[in-house]
Amino acid sequence: MTDTVDDVDLPYDEDAASQQEKIQALQERLDVLESQNEEMRDKLLDANAENNKYQQKLERLTHENKKLKQSPLFVATVQEITDEGVIIKQHGNNQEALTEVTDELRDDLEPDSRVAVNNSLSIVKRLDNETDVRARVMQVEHSPEVSYADIGGLEQQMQEVRETVEMPLESPEMFEQVGIQPPSGVLLYGPPGTGKTMLAKAVANQTNATFIKMAGSELVHKFIGEGAKLVRDLFEVARENEPAVIFIDEIDAIASKRTDSKTSGDAEVQRTMMQLLSEMDGFEERGDIRIIAATNRFDMLDPAILRPGRFDRLIEVPKPDSEGREIIFQIHTRNMNVDDDVDFAQLAEMADEASGADVKAICTEAGMFAIRDDRTEIYMTDFVSAWEKIQAEADEDGDVSRAFA
Repeated sequence: MTDTVDDVDLPYDEDAASQQEKIQALQERLDVLESQNEEMRDKLLDANAENNKYQQKLERLTHENKKLKQSPLFVATVQEITDEGVIIKQHGNNQEALTEVTDELRDDLEPDSRVAVNNSLSIVKRLDNETDVRARVMQVEHSPEVSYADIGGLEQQMQEVRETVEMPLESPEMFEQVGIQPPSGVLLYGPPGTGKTMLAKAVANQTNATFIKMAGSELVHKFIGEGAKLVRDLFEVARENEPAVIFIDEIDAIASKRTDSKTSGDAEVQRTMMQLLSEMDGFEERGDIRIIAATNRFDMLDPAILRPGRFDRLIEVPKPDSEGREIIFQIHTRNMNVDDDVDFAQLAEMADEASGADVKAICTEAGMFAIRDDRTEIYMTDFVSAWEKIQAEADEDGDVSRAFA
């Protein structure tokens, strides 16, 4: 029962207190009650917020529970759209069925569309086009920290690569004015360690196009048709993100010369290569996609992949000459604490027949000699000792011209 005014204890003596004391006491009591009321209001707001949070969590869990209780949907492909309905083929058992769809869903469907169907084979919704996740992860999100300034002795090769890959993407109007089709692909070939992959990295760093990298061995798979499907999906990802550049390293893994071998492994590699040939220059337009490939086994490649239209430019990347080696020494030592007596021209003459990767190995080994002697400066003798050590290791392996790719 609610207290009446007569039941409330007064904060003063009714008889003894003066009028002013009564007013002051009542004011103090009012302040206390207002403070308590404000505190209770804050607690009520906190309680309502907490209640809303738990209510949202309850609704989410209820929705998830409802979804888990639902029957799973099956994946199917639209075969044909007719006046009577849509003919679909369910994946797995290849069962075909004719099903009705709403007019709105019919307008969104086309042959080869992937759809989700229920137990009665009724179309529930359209699915996104299937693309192998392995093809999507090959897309380079962050540009490599390699620029053309990091490559030495390959000025002509860099110029040809830029003309083939960068110019058609950045200045397509130049080719239209001349009246020629831009080169569609470039193949880099040469000994290991000469800078083929670095050229591709520099292109990825320089261009704003989508860059997709892969190794030829990644396209070789165990099951029939899997490699060809990955090639198809790879180019589909490139088309979705045009303009794009596809870099295929060690392309000889899937593009070697075809033989009469009847083994299932060789047949699968050839199927993968034929799919690659079709994507590079087949019936359908490739789109604004440029291809860079690299190999150190040019002699193994199938003639079909070398013809114009697939690789319009075949660029040899040889070992650098003396001038090129001097530039590479300067590139790899620009962040090193090198003594003034180091003669890069003499080092270039000394390291005859060395590749770019060999020069990098010499610089690293020279730095290790300085560290072993507890020095922070690298002397000319360190580079000479490093070259002698690398030569000795190569002689032990039976390959004097071994490259450190």
